[in-house]
Amino acid sequence: MERKQPSQFDQQVLNLYDDYAHGRIDRREYIKRLGAFAVGGATVESLLASLTPNYAWAQQVKPDDPRIKTETVAYASPQGGGEIKGLLAHPAKGDKFPAVLVIHENRGLNPYIADVARRLAVEGFLAFAPDMLSPLGGYPGNDDEGRAMQAKRDPDQMMQDFMAAAKWLDSHEQSTGKFGAVGFCYGGGIVYQLAVRIPDTLDAGVPYYGRQPAIADVPKIKAPLQIHNASLDTRIMEGAAPLEKALKENNKPFESFVYEGANHGFHNDTTPRYDDAAAKLAWKRTVAFFQQHLRTA
Repeated sequence: MERKQPSQFDQQVLNLYDDYAHGRIDRREYIKRLGAFAVGGATVESLLASLTPNYAWAQQVKPDDPRIKTETVAYASPQGGGEIKGLLAHPAKGDKFPAVLVIHENRGLNPYIADVARRLAVEGFLAFAPDMLSPLGGYPGNDDEGRAMQAKRDPDQMMQDFMAAAKWLDSHEQSTGKFGAVGFCYGGGIVYQLAVRIPDTLDAGVPYYGRQPAIADVPKIKAPLQIHNASLDTRIMEGAAPLEKALKENNKPFESFVYEGANHGFHNDTTPRYDDAAAKLAWKRTVAFFQQHLRTA
């Protein structure tokens, strides 16, 4: 199936998908509301198909790409889920690399996030994408089930899992000791939390359309941040200005970008919310930011 562009959808349809993807409405209500847009030859079934993630679209770097090496590894998270598995990727040549933790959305380690890890490996980083569904058997193969599974996990335990992943990756034998994190949606919020909770570990953070931290926690942040938001993402944009104001008042290093006309999830190339121009520009900025802050002494 050919991917439709965001402009080919009524914005209310994309907003409905966003509500469903974030658990604000259940599948029955989602389908019911989509019925109002099944006009002009479109059916609810065709709308569902066009909105459902297509994992084939996300593969920019194949798992067997000769430029990189990948493997599934596990680390211990005694205060979290016990043992957490994930995808580790790094350049095929070289011994040590700056490390970047890749933090998934609210649905586990799906093919899109795995590909992001491989993209970072191609750029010269030691990338690790943990799967917080590991204690429940791992990512199930589709996002709907993945969302339901992740909702069953205790949020505080998952936070412990991410902090354990950060410390494990930072001290990995192939890490240079420079550590960054990038996250998307739920994962963007986790990047902020790592900046607050383990400020001496994180050297650079890149949250994509993530839930902002409490303003009272901003003074704890030490790492430079590069923030990516979408202008149509009203829920996240509500908290953007107060956070930036607090970062400035506390003299925290950051840069922030808002992509006009883009939706929440614009970097995820498995859904029609994907905005090619915004995603490519944001990624170019992300890589340059990590190169600047993780490759310097």
